[in-house]
Amino acid sequence: MESSTQNVAVLGLGPMGRALAAAFGPGVTVWNRTPGKADGLEATIAPSPSDAVAAADIVVTCLIDYPAVRRTLAAADLGGRTLINLTSGTPDQARELAAWAADRGVPYLDGAILTPTPMIGTPSGTILFSGDPAVHATVAPTLAVLGGRILHLGPDPARASAYDVALLDVFATATNGLLHGFALAAAEGIAPPDFAAFAAGIGALLPEMATRFGGRLADGRHPGDRSTIGSAASGIAHVTAAARARGLDTGMLDAARAVIDRAVAEGHGHEGLSRLAVMWGRTG
Repeated sequence: MESSTQNVAVLGLGPMGRALAAAFGPGVTVWNRTPGKADGLEATIAPSPSDAVAAADIVVTCLIDYPAVRRTLAAADLGGRTLINLTSGTPDQARELAAWAADRGVPYLDGAILTPTPMIGTPSGTILFSGDPAVHATVAPTLAVLGGRILHLGPDPARASAYDVALLDVFATATNGLLHGFALAAAEGIAPPDFAAFAAGIGALLPEMATRFGGRLADGRHPGDRSTIGSAASGIAHVTAAARARGLDTGMLDAARAVIDRAVAEGHGHEGLSRLAVMWGRTG
């Protein structure tokens, strides 16, 4: 990749930070709390966060959490720099960090990386940004090297984080559901490769379901033409019973079953599964 048109510093060189630094090119300045993480990068290694910030027009943070961002930048002079945070956290933390930056007169964008490290700097890379549109317009040419889809979601600095946590919700629950399925299959004597051949087909159903459920939630209609909550209640009861009989932890299944059973008890058993998003959104 060609080097950026603006001087960039990347703070944090975990796997994702390294990928970002590599995409920005040879002119990038990097810093990491523990030494050695910059090995193999074409970068200038700064001895401290303050030194890294001093060398940059754009400061990119990719650290373990938002408190680490605040600690890392505490002694740095951010005057005249733009801060771009690509650290995962909650929407509330994004708003708090944006306010922290605003109090110091620092232009700020929050971001969410939606692709794995090998995709950074390629046409397949996708990163969401949110915050002041004028700030994004200023740095967009530099950020373009990070991937083929660099999307700005509007002025709310927490919008990218909101997408991030909701998408991580899908990933976390789907991944744990898959792994729980492997555990149940193994308990029934099914070899993992044999189970995987069929489990892959379940994952292939999700894209169509996401599109269909999104439309139905937007319309506020949940027809049971494809499947019903009542049938889901019966199915998850069988799964839970089988898992419990084999001594497996059923906590995740129990949580899902509680919401499904509540929907049935409230008279929604004949409706489609998209209704469950509404049920999950209620606390009582």
